[in-house]
Amino acid sequence: MTQRPDDLFAPPEPPADAAPVAHPEPGGHVVLPASPFGPIGTVAAAGVESPGGVHGAPDDGPRPAAFAEPSPGPDGQPPAVTPGERAARTPSRPRRLGAGVVALALVAGLAGGFVGDRISDATDDDRPADAALPAPAGGVAHGTDAAPSRPAGSVAGLAADVLPSVVSIEVTGGQGVSTGSGFVLRDDGYLLTNEHVVAGSSSGGKVVVTFADGHEQPGTVVGRTTDYDLAVVKVDEEGLEPLVLGDSDQVVVGDSVLAVGAPLGLEATVTTGIVSALHRPVQAGDEAQTAFIDAIQTDAAINPGNSGGPLVNADGEVVGINSAIAQPPGAVSATGSIGLGFAIPANQVRHTAEQLIESGHATYPVIGVLLDTAYSGEGVQVSTAAQEGQPAVTPDGPADQAGIRSGDVILSIDGRPVSRSDELIVAIRARQPGDAVTLRVRTEDAERDVRVVLQGQESG
Repeated sequence: MTQRPDDLFAPPEPPADAAPVAHPEPGGHVVLPASPFGPIGTVAAAGVESPGGVHGAPDDGPRPAAFAEPSPGPDGQPPAVTPGERAARTPSRPRRLGAGVVALALVAGLAGGFVGDRISDATDDDRPADAALPAPAGGVAHGTDAAPSRPAGSVAGLAADVLPSVVSIEVTGGQGVSTGSGFVLRDDGYLLTNEHVVAGSSSGGKVVVTFADGHEQPGTVVGRTTDYDLAVVKVDEEGLEPLVLGDSDQVVVGDSVLAVGAPLGLEATVTTGIVSALHRPVQAGDEAQTAFIDAIQTDAAINPGNSGGPLVNADGEVVGINSAIAQPPGAVSATGSIGLGFAIPANQVRHTAEQLIESGHATYPVIGVLLDTAYSGEGVQVSTAAQEGQPAVTPDGPADQAGIRSGDVILSIDGRPVSRSDELIVAIRARQPGDAVTLRVRTEDAERDVRVVLQGQESG
């Protein structure tokens, strides 16, 4: 199970009898079951203290009777005490044992003093000539303000270059507070993060951005898309240092990467790892809002709060946006990194961010078919019947124009085999409207290659 690493608070567990619910793809082109990638970014309820935030008050209850003093009698004198009462009030034997322990400690102290006195009588020849410890090799003298230097290209050097451009984002909405990460996209105040990080601002919530030097700025969401789980935030500030979006098509398995952000609210955290896999089909979200990501997989530690932060290569370029983490089967909330994190590729980020800045909206490509998620066999099958009033093949849509019909089986896209619906969807979403793809299609026993020009549809 994969979860989003967006803020510090895990969501309530769903009822045990909750069942997956099938849902259509945004735009009505694909129907899939409920996503296994549930959100971990539910917010803490307003007015509720987080664990450890409130300490218990001192105990103001009555003292134990053993420590109570007797009250004076009517004549002002202490009341008479019977022998039985006096015996009950007599201190117990452990009190005398405590005195013995103190006496023993004093004897030990005297013995130690005697030994110390004998040692002090030793000659100077029996003691080290100099007690000073060696200075660190190549280090900076203690107490100076000089910063240590690191070789270019080292992890420390990359971290020093990247950290000033990474921000923490806090969103306060009607349901509480959520937090995540982001980074500077342009020097004139445009920042990039995940849509689920700022989702709470859609109903009038407040966005606050904290920069690496600790200063804060209010932010405004200028564009968002749930389908790609990306959002652009604007702050009123100039002269920021942006990070460069690299070419994610050049990433290969085994490349070294850094994940930077604020996991669990710990700002300016850097973790390292490698690219573990490419083209992982990831659905992040819930039934209502599902993002389909042709993801970069990494073993760099990614935890709740890392969402929206950059995944950086050895050249200091952003190759992905940290967006989701895997959880063991049965887990419904984020419990921490298990070495399976997923990032949105930078090439997708670049195209979508440009659309969000220009228009506040983004588009995603479709081929215009509904897929049969109950199909079992090689490839992915186009639905054999209409679903929820929508035809299996959109009339005059890209697939219809290419000759794809209801019941056909799609075996591959641009030579990459597909065996699950989400694999085909994320492969299409990784392209752009207007791009042409080649689908290997089987109709009954005959196979053929079909060229399909993708059509754009506005994202939610």
